[in-house]
Amino acid sequence: MSGTAAAAFHGLTKRFGEVTAVEDISFEVPPGRIVGLLGRNGAGKTTSLRMLLGLSRPTSGTATVFGRPYAELPGAARRVGVSMDGVAPLPGTSGRRDLMIWARMLGLPARRVDEVLDQVGLTGSADRGIKGYSQGMRQRHALAVALLADPELLVLDEPANGLDPDGIRWLRTFLRSLADEGRTILLSSHQLAEVEQTVDDVVILQRTLRYSGPIGELLSGGEGGLEERFFELVGTAAGPAAERAGHG
Repeated sequence: MSGTAAAAFHGLTKRFGEVTAVEDISFEVPPGRIVGLLGRNGAGKTTSLRMLLGLSRPTSGTATVFGRPYAELPGAARRVGVSMDGVAPLPGTSGRRDLMIWARMLGLPARRVDEVLDQVGLTGSADRGIKGYSQGMRQRHALAVALLADPELLVLDEPANGLDPDGIRWLRTFLRSLADEGRTILLSSHQLAEVEQTVDDVVILQRTLRYSGPIGELLSGGEGGLEERFFELVGTAAGPAAERAGHG
């Protein structure tokens, strides 16, 4: 694998009217690592991911995937797997049917659907309607969609939301196995205790960049764990403008 960053943010800023959701953030996602994008609700996590994927236009700055804007990346839909709001199943479909539609769109063989269903533990529920899935099952299904093309980079927005303790433990082990195979994972979260056990690197946002680097270096600089260091960097109260903006 080349040394080119899997994802890079350079001077990225996004304003919504008078509200600045993200201001002048710069960091890189090294290949083959699990990187946790951390922050409160409204800190700019989802906004940053949407700009990376070309779903939202920056006010200034750039975001690139494998050295190019997402819209200019050859085979982007195969190289980057995405799980976030806006990548939703078709109404009225079963888990298997929805994956089959995605597989055809991506030019993938039908057998790939069964493979990802098995990977995420949904084989037994594949023919049920997605509308009857629990939140945790929906998260697993979204992860299956992201994995269909066997991507180099996974971009996951709050992938542990709705998972029970067994599901969270499974997700941690599963993501590590993907990284051990050489894939890169960029995930957003506000579940600090879980992230501490999962990631190699952390990026902490509170509208501006507060830290970017290996989690070991962050934790070596003080007592306590990730939660203590997080609040040292972002403070103990959210800014009212960020909370009102509602952009994660």
